[in-house]
Amino acid sequence: MKLDPKKTALLTLDFQKGIFGFIPAADGIIPNASKAVEFARKKQFQIIHVGLGFSAGHPEISDTESRFKLVKENNLFVIGTPSNEFHNAIARPGDLVVYKQRVGAFSENQLHLILRSRGIENLVLFGISTSGITLSTVRRAADLDFRCVVLKDACFDADEEVHRVLTEKVFPSQASVLTVDAFIAEQGD
Repeated sequence: MKLDPKKTALLTLDFQKGIFGFIPAADGIIPNASKAVEFARKKQFQIIHVGLGFSAGHPEISDTESRFKLVKENNLFVIGTPSNEFHNAIARPGDLVVYKQRVGAFSENQLHLILRSRGIENLVLFGISTSGITLSTVRRAADLDFRCVVLKDACFDADEEVHRVLTEKVFPSQASVLTVDAFIAEQGD
């Protein structure tokens, strides 16, 4: 399916330095992710980097047990700090950035409004992790009637079997699942 660049956004999900600090093996997908971003730039897709971003002191995170407790205790992902920065192989100064305070890309932010205001109908996405932000984002995006493409070799999950099951069995019900090279070939380089 060839996508109209004016109606397509490429979402990079959690490609932040702090994420790579937790999951160093994710570095292996950087070449594919970078290739996808460069192709999107060439085709003039809207590029949006979505990642964790908190205010100083993390008032968005409760003091009770949660998956974000470690983030708060270690003062991570505060906007403007090194852990909050997006990987330099993916992001450029001036790129659009949307912060979230929970797992999915649409969590507690203006992503949906931004996409609709720009006439976006198609989302090409990939992220760290496949079972976290990628899964949450695909599910929500499909519910919001976006046409989705997941670039499976630009996604990473610490559990390879979970990644395989999601990309082969779960995502195809709500998205096209392609490799970066297959997506580029489909779009006509």
